Amino acid sequence: DIPGLILIPAAADKVKIPMIASGGFGDARGLVAALALGAEGINMGTRFMCTKECPIHQAVKEKIVANDERSTDLIFRTLRNTSRVAKNAISQQVIELEKQGATFEQVKGLVAGSRGKMVYVNGDTDEGVWSAGMVQGLIHDIPSCAELVSRIVREAEAIIRGRLEAMTSGGAREAAE
Repeated sequence: DIPGLILIPAAADKVKIPMIASGGFGDARGLVAALALGAEGINMGTRFMCTKECPIHQAVKEKIVANDERSTDLIFRTLRNTSRVAKNAISQQVIELEKQGATFEQVKGLVAGSRGKMVYVNGDTDEGVWSAGMVQGLIHDIPSCAELVSRIVREAEAIIRGRLEAMTSGGAREAAE
């Protein structure tokens, strides 16, 4: 439950090897923030799910694009094994069962990996639980991997050159005075 704005710099202060930030990254702004927090790069799980090359059903990709940042659920909190998944009929059912004190044995049929796998194969996004992060709210297209990476690098450089560089120049100091 420690947010990335705290966890990433705390980890960067302690590790001596290059670190990749993960969790909520999907665009150039996130990359620039992660670099500023001490990471060497970013991991983009949900974002890469929504690329042309990703071998999951097109309906799942379209669902990610349609979803917003509130379209996830945290399941297994009562079981001390929290997992963030796309909000759907199954995740909502698991949450209700957990509220009633259900054990893992009582929900395992709903959350079975074989059910989740079928979501990616068949495209029925209510067939099982499937991984997706809050970053869904920042995903608005389904580009190729090359297009995505190129765009993120290009936009990150623009942020660094434009917005951040301007803040360190005399113009930023004059505006503050």
